[in-house]
Amino acid sequence: MTFVVKSITPSDISAMQLQQVMQTAIAPRPIALASTINSKGKINLSPFSFFNMFSTVPPVVIISPSRRVRDNTTKHTLENLKEVPELVIGNVNFEMVQQVSLASTEYEDGVNEFLKSGLTMKPAAIVKPPLIAESPVNFECKVLEIKSLGNFGGAGNLVIAEIVKIHINEKYLDENGNLDQKQLDLVARLGSNFYSRNNENNIFEVPKPLVTKGIGYDKLPYEIKSSDIFTGNDLGMLANVEILPIGDFSSEKDVHLVAQKFLKTNEIKRAWEILKL
Repeated sequence: MTFVVKSITPSDISAMQLQQVMQTAIAPRPIALASTINSKGKINLSPFSFFNMFSTVPPVVIISPSRRVRDNTTKHTLENLKEVPELVIGNVNFEMVQQVSLASTEYEDGVNEFLKSGLTMKPAAIVKPPLIAESPVNFECKVLEIKSLGNFGGAGNLVIAEIVKIHINEKYLDENGNLDQKQLDLVARLGSNFYSRNNENNIFEVPKPLVTKGIGYDKLPYEIKSSDIFTGNDLGMLANVEILPIGDFSSEKDVHLVAQKFLKTNEIKRAWEILKL
């Protein structure tokens, strides 16, 4: 199969074009709804999709309030964190996404986006900024370090923060007391104005080869690897068995189509049974 590839050197395009490429390709990105406060007690609320977890022990997350591409100014969140190195990060689900978008409006310094967005402040247990009542999960964090990545528009500022308290709305717990991924209905940022929604209608499971050790693509029989029917995903599933079934295997397209139907329902063992002669 031949691919036509467009290659880009970052320095050859504008910062705005580079941002568009990266934010569209590096997606979906989780959203951190960051609650901060300055030394005068003024509260700020702002969402960031430059966000993720980077350590479990200690529990560390990073957000990046980047310098604005258009005019190289910094965000109120960053200025607040330099004065009061504490924040609350709330996650964002579909029920609140429009209010979160409203909170991203660039209001003047000192404007409380909780009031503008209609989201609810709730006292935190340890840190000074308030919790976001509507967020399914709130993380109280203390800043460990702020690392600047540059002085130009678009440069990130890595806010490395340790979680010191977690608050979970019990509405989103399953019968075992664990967070229910299907019920959380989290949203994530894509490029431009696009978001994605992650609920029971569009999430799926892929068994992780942590305990078992799959035979690998290279050990698949030629009749399977050379199939015009099986996709890369299909072959990945077939290669994720610990032991290759003994025997010869069919190269017939009709047989492969039947086996593929079982792969679509994660019935890998049944698919292998179909493939054997």
